[in-house]
Amino acid sequence: MMRSHVENVPVATAWLVAEIAEARGRQDLFTRQSPQILKALREMALVQSVESSNRIEGVEVAPERLRPLVLGRAKPADRSEAELQGYREALKLIHADAAKLTVTPALIKRFHKMIQADAGDAGQWKKADNEIVELRSGAAPVVRFEPVTAKDTPTAIEQLCRAYRHTLDQTKVPPLLADALFILDFLCIHPFRDGNGRVSRLLTLLVLYQHGYEVGRYISLERLVEDAKEDYYDVLGRSSQGWHEAKHDWQPWASFYLGIIHRAYRLFEERAGQVKTARGAKRQMVEDAVAAFGGRFTLLDLERACPGVSRDMVRRVLRDLQQAGRATCLGRGPGAEWVKKG
Repeated sequence: MMRSHVENVPVATAWLVAEIAEARGRQDLFTRQSPQILKALREMALVQSVESSNRIEGVEVAPERLRPLVLGRAKPADRSEAELQGYREALKLIHADAAKLTVTPALIKRFHKMIQADAGDAGQWKKADNEIVELRSGAAPVVRFEPVTAKDTPTAIEQLCRAYRHTLDQTKVPPLLADALFILDFLCIHPFRDGNGRVSRLLTLLVLYQHGYEVGRYISLERLVEDAKEDYYDVLGRSSQGWHEAKHDWQPWASFYLGIIHRAYRLFEERAGQVKTARGAKRQMVEDAVAAFGGRFTLLDLERACPGVSRDMVRRVLRDLQQAGRATCLGRGPGAEWVKKG
């Protein structure tokens, strides 16, 4: 059975579920109204999702290698690049065949094998007990949570998948909330030695797509999670306390999970409804990135924030902002600092 179960849905959670359901109802409308930019949005979301989901777990590649690895045919030069390409392939599988995939232990192991490149235990449950450790600057590591033992992991995952399907088929729990609790339980089981976070984000996209919530095709949920990484670890820590005894509070996690999806739909509607061309979509992304920087930034910073945008386009937008008096360059070259004004 799922450890996380619902007895009463808080008002705030019910409101979020209703808001997201309304956004799903408008989803097709925005898709039809702005067909020109969908390709640009999908491309940007794909690149950002691959980058952010891996970077959250400490897997990074050089900025100039990101786009060729995700959108081109570049061959991975090392383990990190291979893991990024594996995540890309897993995303493509979900984008293409979500309706045909069933949430089972075999599928979960398949995702893990794809994202773990040539790791010796890729696609295999953990063989030793593990701990979730919190690292604090200037302090000793703290064991935040002890997941399910290695011995009990196969059974726990089998029961979780079966209970999730039962919840969708036999109970009145809103599918969105069932999805959130499924992901929370998966993370508390922590079935792999490494890669649990990335697999959880792939599962998140899969179950959302299966219920018609396809905003992840156009807005990177992984990037939104990375932007709120401290909150992500905080709510996961709070909602996992007492999980083994089924006495945990799932609400902090559910609020975070649903909040990410809600924000993604708002961003999608803003970009699909206001920007009319693919060229305009990329320009808007650069301007949004500039606005998001709290202080100084560089051309390289912008390129990392806008992986689907060419350097020529970034430079063009910066030049226009400078001419409009909205930004000032303090030096020369890609490493020169810029300061936004106004």
